[in-house]
Amino acid sequence: MLQFAQFALTRAAMAIVTLLLVSFIVFSLMELVPGNCAERYLAFKNTQGAKISIEDIQAEEKRLGLDRPFVIRWGSWVGNVFFKGEFGDSCILRLNINQLLGEKVWISLGICFASLFMAYLIAVPVGILSAAVDSPAANNALRLVSYLGLALPNFLLALMIMLFSTVVFGDSLTGLFSKEFRDAAWSVDRVLDFLSRAWLPIFILGWSATAFALQTVRALMADEIGKLYVTAAKARGIFGGRLLWRYPAKHALGPIINSLGFDLNRVFNELPIVAVILTLTEMGALLLESLARSNDQQLAGAIIFMLTASIVFLNFVTDLLLALLDPRVRHSVMGG
Repeated sequence: MLQFAQFALTRAAMAIVTLLLVSFIVFSLMELVPGNCAERYLAFKNTQGAKISIEDIQAEEKRLGLDRPFVIRWGSWVGNVFFKGEFGDSCILRLNINQLLGEKVWISLGICFASLFMAYLIAVPVGILSAAVDSPAANNALRLVSYLGLALPNFLLALMIMLFSTVVFGDSLTGLFSKEFRDAAWSVDRVLDFLSRAWLPIFILGWSATAFALQTVRALMADEIGKLYVTAAKARGIFGGRLLWRYPAKHALGPIINSLGFDLNRVFNELPIVAVILTLTEMGALLLESLARSNDQQLAGAIIFMLTASIVFLNFVTDLLLALLDPRVRHSVMGG
C-alpha cells in the first residue's frame, strides 16, 4: 500500500509539472501571435468604424497589464488558472472566458468521453473474439468494417447522415438542442432533448475511434495468444473464455488503457470539423472560431489548456488503474 501511495504521489507530481510546462507553451504561443491583445482588439474596433490612435493602444496595454515583463505575466496567468480556475477575459469578445465557455466545456468533454466509451464497448469484446476465433469470413468482415471506419472521414459521414435524415425525416439533426430548449435552463426535458440530438456527434466521432480500437485490440490479442504462457495455460486444461480473460486479454488491455489520453486527444481533434458541419455550439466550434476567424488567442489558449488538463488527468487516472492491475507498472517507476 505504501508503495502504491508513493507511485500515486510521483505520478501526481509529474502531472503538475506537465501542466506547468503546457501552460508556459500555451502562454508563449499566445504571446508570439503578431500584435498583442490590445492591438488586435483596437484593430477590430477600427473595422467597426472607431478611430484608434497610438495613445489608445498604449492606454489599453497598460490597462491589460501588457507593459509588464513576460515571465511576470505568465506567472500571474498560471497562478489564476491553477489557484482560482480563472482564465481572464477574451481578447476580442471582451467577455469572461469562464462564463463564455460555461457548460460548453462539459458538453464537449461529455461527447468525447461518450464516443470513447462507445468505441471501447464495441472494440474490446469484438476485437478479443475476432483474434480468438479462427474464422476467415468473420475476420474479413471485421477488416472491411475497420478499414471503412478508418477511410471514411468523419465530416463526410456527418454529411451523409444529415442528407439521409433530411430526405427521409425532414430534419437535418443539426444542433445540440431544439429551438425551444436552446436557451432554457437545465431540466429533465432539456436533458432528454439533448440526448435525442447528441447521439449523432457521439456516433460520428465514435465511428473512426471504434475502427481504430478494433484494429489495436485485435493486433494485441493476436500477439498475446501466440505466446508460450498461453500454451502452458492450455496444457493445464484452461480453455474458452476463462483462458482469454485471465491471460491474453489481461495483458493485451494494458496498452489500451494506457492510450485513453491519446484517444481522447484524437477524438477532440476531430470534433471542431464535425461541430461546424452539425452547427454544434460547444468548445470545439468555439476553438475553431477563435483560431480561424476572430484570432482570439486568449480564448483559444484557455480551450487548449483545458483539453490538455483533461488528457493529463485521464492519463494520471489510467496510470493508477494500471498500477493496481499490474504491479510491474509501479515497480518500473519506483525502482522496486
